[in-house]
Amino acid sequence: MRIYQIVYEDKKIAALIFLREYSSRVTNKNLRDFHGKPLFRIILETLKNSKYIDQIILNTPSQKIIDKSSDLDLKIHKRPQWLDEINTNEANAIIDYDLSKSSFEYYIQTHSTNPLLSIQTIDNSIEVFFNNIDKYDSLFSVTSFKKRFYHKDFSSINHDYKNLQPTQEIDPLFMENSCIYIFSKDSFLKEKNRIGTKPYIYETDFFESVDIDTEQDFKLAHLIKSLS
Repeated sequence: MRIYQIVYEDKKIAALIFLREYSSRVTNKNLRDFHGKPLFRIILETLKNSKYIDQIILNTPSQKIIDKSSDLDLKIHKRPQWLDEINTNEANAIIDYDLSKSSFEYYIQTHSTNPLLSIQTIDNSIEVFFNNIDKYDSLFSVTSFKKRFYHKDFSSINHDYKNLQPTQEIDPLFMENSCIYIFSKDSFLKEKNRIGTKPYIYETDFFESVDIDTEQDFKLAHLIKSLS
């Protein structure tokens, strides 16, 4: 039985994935081999193993990606050209489009560039969200850093450089890592943003949270996977 169904029997959740065939900083990264599979398939296959996700919605302009994922029983939203050409606030524009074509009340978004994200972490984030739904309207994942940070003008952010303290005693800073976003349709339509006004900040493991945005990220993710 789904943990949240005890209280929220009528609630269902869909996963949102956005994919392009081409990319600039990491050439054709979604179709590149990652331990024997195209990179984009890793997260899709992970999501298929969720205990909670009722549907996976794939938004892409690429027929090649659609064809290469035809065995996964996905809901396909073929991205129209006008949406593919948006350069500002692209993610929220695509979410808005997907929600207009979907009847689900709750959504989780992740990315193909998070190939190390585990299904245990994904399912746990869903449990945390639904178990705290009376207090939070959304959830997003972060990576915690207990390091000494500065602004560009040398002003310190989370420490006093004149009075050094052990890094384990420094207040952590949290970086939005783009691994997981959970939100309701109502919250998104109200705020026009996947992060609402009362978000739960969900910390994920550093290694799981590698987001492939550069060639160095790709090599790092590949190395971590090789060692796991």
